[in-house]
Amino acid sequence: MASRAGPRATGTDGSDFRHRERVAKHYQMSVALKSEIKKLIYMQVALWLLVAAQMCVAHFKLLPHDQVAMPYQWEYPYLLSIVPSLFGLFSFPRNNISYLVISMISTGLFSVAPLIYGSMEMFPMAQQLYRHGKAYRFIFGVSAVSIMYLLVVVAVQVHGWQLYYSKKLLDSWFTSTQEKKKK
Repeated sequence: MASRAGPRATGTDGSDFRHRERVAKHYQMSVALKSEIKKLIYMQVALWLLVAAQMCVAHFKLLPHDQVAMPYQWEYPYLLSIVPSLFGLFSFPRNNISYLVISMISTGLFSVAPLIYGSMEMFPMAQQLYRHGKAYRFIFGVSAVSIMYLLVVVAVQVHGWQLYYSKKLLDSWFTSTQEKKKK
């Protein structure tokens, strides 16, 4: 046995670690996945804040219309994408499977669906920008459709990885629950 002070126990040379208990794989995976999902949630909150800031600046007319364009229609339902993130965060402390499932389903409804609709809504304007070089909406002098497509691409990746890691975490928690029931 190791002690804080004093000599090492007699008869041990430090090679007796193999018989000791180890943390189960699904617990290690749960901690790692929770960490990754939290990072993705923080990135999603940053994207959400950018969209919310653009909408507030445009609606409250804090800057001239030629500086910040009015939001596209898909941005309004995308503001609800903060709800799945909160459910995801609430599921972590007690490994609440129900909250994680709600988070995954509502991510599809409130996050991914508005992004798909937004890419379809902005496509004619992107096509016009590409073919004719004409843009009618601007955000600080840059075409709004270019900036928003960039946001859509990043958001799809963040939500995709969040769903992937959430599914793996759900499987890990389900494995843990099944092992407890067997005992």
